[in-house]
Amino acid sequence: MMQNSEKAAQEQRIYVIQKHRATHLHYDLRLEMNGVLKSWAVPKEPPTAPNVKRLAVQVEDHPLEYANFEGTIPKGQYGAGTVEIWDKGTYTLKERREDEIIFELNGEKLRGTYCLIRFKGGKNWLFFKKKRSA
Repeated sequence: MMQNSEKAAQEQRIYVIQKHRATHLHYDLRLEMNGVLKSWAVPKEPPTAPNVKRLAVQVEDHPLEYANFEGTIPKGQYGAGTVEIWDKGTYTLKERREDEIIFELNGEKLRGTYCLIRFKGGKNWLFFKKKRSA
């Protein structure tokens, strides 16, 4: 069941995926929630088709302003490397539980209903596009 604060806020929220060339190339999925960008590192290109599932490792929250960041993080700093926006847009939160988040993406590359499901008790989530209902 969605929390009241989440249920009351069905409006469009910020969504962005940043391609991050750090020690290892990965993609950072960021969803606006409770005044911050909840963030997950996705080691492979994000799923565009329903049969593709990706690992998404939850990382620390980022400030909302970070949604527009593109550029270079200097050597010696956390996340050193280049960051570019791979996709951005808005999303609508459909459901949010402790171990599951369902959301409708309206991005330039990713559109449709997506899911994040947490593996038991950790920071690892499964990120995938849901199949359309018939």
